[in-house]
Amino acid sequence: MAQFAYIGRDRAGKSRKGKVSGSTRKEVVMELREKGIAISEIVELEANVFNTDITIGNPVKTQDFVIYLRQFATLIVAGVSVAEATKILAEQTASKALRKALINVEEELRSGKPLSLAAALHPKIFPPMFINLVQAGEATGNLDETLERLASFFEKQHYTVQKVKSALTYPIAITIVAIGVVIFLLTKIVPTFASMFMQFDAELPWITKTVLAISDWMQRFWWLIILLIVGIVVGITVAMRNPSSKYYLDHAILKIPIFGKLVQKSVIARFTRTLSSLFKSSVPILDALSIVDKVVMNEVMSRVLKESRVSLQGGKSLSAPMKQHWIFPPLVTQMIAIGEQSGSLDFMLEKVADFYEKEVDATADALKGLIEPIMIIMLAGIVGFIVLSIIVPMFDIFNHVK
Repeated sequence: MAQFAYIGRDRAGKSRKGKVSGSTRKEVVMELREKGIAISEIVELEANVFNTDITIGNPVKTQDFVIYLRQFATLIVAGVSVAEATKILAEQTASKALRKALINVEEELRSGKPLSLAAALHPKIFPPMFINLVQAGEATGNLDETLERLASFFEKQHYTVQKVKSALTYPIAITIVAIGVVIFLLTKIVPTFASMFMQFDAELPWITKTVLAISDWMQRFWWLIILLIVGIVVGITVAMRNPSSKYYLDHAILKIPIFGKLVQKSVIARFTRTLSSLFKSSVPILDALSIVDKVVMNEVMSRVLKESRVSLQGGKSLSAPMKQHWIFPPLVTQMIAIGEQSGSLDFMLEKVADFYEKEVDATADALKGLIEPIMIIMLAGIVGFIVLSIIVPMFDIFNHVK
């Protein structure tokens, strides 16, 4: 489809301009006219990288999205129409991506579309969770409550994700620093002393020979190290996009000692919190499982959820396939089974989510306290080994000269 830039005026006489995609110029003009925009100028843009919106990751920060939801709910409670509220929020939001989407959503709303369908046209901005809950809120007439529930949901999700990131950031940062220090010592410092040792023709200890051999290898094959790093990054990126390889990658991450448990708890917290929110908004259970499948972002759990969906379609229980898989602890499956039997599944899921969010919080804090001294000792050990390999022969040379 081609992309067109247009300038025109809406029904209120306000100047409008922007970009829109369409098959032909006539089709785009008709579409804009239906939205109440009279076109004064329209130009087809050439297909190049400068006319393409490029985004890496989520284009809207969670904080901006939560603020939007809170303000939206407040305006709806105050009696402001959905279209007018969207217009107000488009002018106030700090996120450029969200502002652009809200302007388009407002146009769709004024043309008669409901909010859920208008938002669905922007999947990068509005996730499936938002669209489905808004659709349920529109059907029940509780849009303000739905928006408040969504804001609370995204706040809790953001907090859990940040806790996991903070626990993993420190060891990753220390590892990068350690690698940088070692590379600097082996490529810049050690070669200087190696030439000095050769001048004295002294017998070198094994520790010095080992470090000199590593230093020599790194200076000759540094390009191989760069290729290896690039290969690992590309390999992981490709694996993350393929469901089969992503399954094995997620499986391996979950099996990592200590860190795997933290990731498992965060995935369970996300799963239970999402499913609980969907049930509270009266989203059908099969639709809810399809949404959760996309939200958990873990292929191991995703496969179990697909089995649970098939189990429900066959008239069996939701918890049956979960009981057979190690990713779900007995506490989770028992609470879900009790919720199914008692008709209080949303309440049970909420309690499980509360429990595991606290577990993620406590585990992340404990990990940071445990990892810090371990990483410092490891860094000191590696640097100390290299320094010792230089000092030991220097003492021998000093005694020999003496």
